[in-house]
Formats: sequence, C-alpha cells, structure tokens
Amino acid sequence: MIASLPMYDRPETAAANDAFWAAIRAELGHGPESLTRDMDLWQVWRSPDLLLAQTCGLPYRARLYGDVELVGTPDYGLPGCPEGHYNSVLIAAADRKGTPLRDFAGTRFAYNDSLSQSGWAAAMMRMRADDMLPGELIETGSHQASAVAVAEGRADFASLDALTYQMLLDYEPDLMAGLCELERTEPTPALPFITALTQDATILRTAMERALEALEPEHRETLHLKKIVSTTPSDYLAVPTPPGPTLVMDRLARAR
Repeated sequence: MIASLPMYDRPETAAANDAFWAAIRAELGHGPESLTRDMDLWQVWRSPDLLLAQTCGLPYRARLYGDVELVGTPDYGLPGCPEGHYNSVLIAAADRKGTPLRDFAGTRFAYNDSLSQSGWAAAMMRMRADDMLPGELIETGSHQASAVAVAEGRADFASLDALTYQMLLDYEPDLMAGLCELERTEPTPALPFITALTQDATILRTAMERALEALEPEHRETLHLKKIVSTTPSDYLAVPTPPGPTLVMDRLARAR
C-alpha cells in the first residue's frame, strides 16, 4: 500500500509528516510503515494501492475526480481564508512593493505547473478580473523555483500557495527578503486528501482526525494543521478552471 504526504514536505517538515503518518497508521491498525517520497505523484494518485495521499484541487477536479475517493480537506488557519480553504500570494521583486497587479500585464509570469490551482488557476482567474494577461510564461516546476525566478530577475511576478509562502518566509528568509507580496487571491478549498476507490474514506478521515488530536503540539505547529474538514467533491468541482498555458500563449500570439 502507498501513503504519501508530498505537498508541503521539505527537510524542515519531514519529521512532522512522518509523525503524522505514524499516528494515522496506529489509528488504522494497518498501512505502510513509511511515507512514499520517491514515486511520481501521478503514479501515487492513480495507484490502486493508494491508501492516503494529498493532491491539489485542480488535478482532483480535472483528472482524478471519479477515479479516487475524497477523504477530507486540511484547515491550515491561513489569514483571510475560511476553514478548510487556502489562497495564492502574488509576488514580485521587493522594489515593486505597492505596484498594482494590472501593471504587470504583458510581463513575465512564473508558474510552478499548469495543473496547479494556486500557481496557475487562481492567478489566471485573478488576472481575468483585470482583463490582463502576462506577456511571457515561465514554467518552473515548483513554488520555490518560481520565487527564485522572480528573485533572480528571470520573471516579473509569480503566484505561490499561501502555506508554501509562509514556509518560505520561515525557512528561506534570504530568498524572501528580495521579494514582496502584491496581493492575495480569493480562497478556494485547500489541497484535498484522497484514497483509492477500494478504500473507506470515512474510516480514513476519522483516523486522521484522531491522529491529529494525538500529534505532538510541535509537529502540529510545523505542519500548520488545525483540523481535517469534511468536504464533498462539489466543493472542488465548483471552482472555475481557466485555459491552460498553451491556449493563453496562442491568444497572446494572435494579439501580436
């Protein structure tokens, strides 16, 4: 069986994620001894052996809905977000602090992945509200790499998951010193926990809730995890999905 908690897993949070999984496994009474960290995410999410994983809202609604069971949604207690929600932080170089987002129309936008709710979809929906588009798209592979692209001047602005943004402030202050927050997007449901269709999502959610209650306070603080919220697929399916990068670049090419 496979268990994976990859979305906010970094050296500083690995021990807390391991402890959380150990507590979940103890509540379930079965499951792999350790988290999977060396497997392609899509292989994890689509595996018939999946016991528990965390994905992103856009992959869930675009490709995974109907092929996996929704277990629940984390509440990270993020500022300006309802329970069980998160949002994106639009960033730029520190000397652009206070610049309206619309002034970045036609400039270089860094995004982690075209199937990222926080790195792509939320930002594009926000830009749509100002009837603007970037002039160039730079795919980076991760939120941290998007921040580095802006800090190094290879991109003009980017969109980061709000919890990742906080972790970068906590763990990479030198990087973040060269960046500023422009604004935050509208909240959407946070990154969902999923399991294979053959598993019982209710049993898993209960095990996660009990494990979180038993988790040491320092691990809960490291993970920023307040509770596991019960959600439905419709909570995710209702979130709008903008066009992908290929369509956006086609539109830009036609406009030139």
